[in-house]
Amino acid sequence: MERSFVMVKPDGVQRGLIGEVISRLERRGLKLVAAKLMRVSRELAEEHYAQLKDKPFFPSLIEFITSGPVMAMVWEGPNAISIIRKTMGATNPANAEPGTIRADFACDVSYNVVHGSDGPESAEREIRLWFGEVEPSYSRSVDRWIFPEG
Repeated sequence: MERSFVMVKPDGVQRGLIGEVISRLERRGLKLVAAKLMRVSRELAEEHYAQLKDKPFFPSLIEFITSGPVMAMVWEGPNAISIIRKTMGATNPANAEPGTIRADFACDVSYNVVHGSDGPESAEREIRLWFGEVEPSYSRSVDRWIFPEG
């Protein structure tokens, strides 16, 4: 079963969108397996966004992500990463499809409400970075009505 890291960023937390993000992902059939509301340290932010260190917007990104609490989560399900990315919408809300989180709630690429892993390797790295070891998954009786047996 595939897992992905998802974070409701400070703008989403401040605007009361945690429940909306969770609800949308649950309605897609994904399972929340870990979550914590937390303040992000500068060290964690810099490690999380290390691949962007040479970008001109890096300092403002770190300032933003450490400006308030975030909701860090791990989601699980078949094709979780691609489902989450489609549900979030394009990074730039101006390019996001209607009905996606970013199209519905974000107006600027800098304040785009939510982050999700972009692939299996980044998901593994981000989950380990933010959560360490995540407990084994659990069974839901509803799963048989969402995912075909296989």
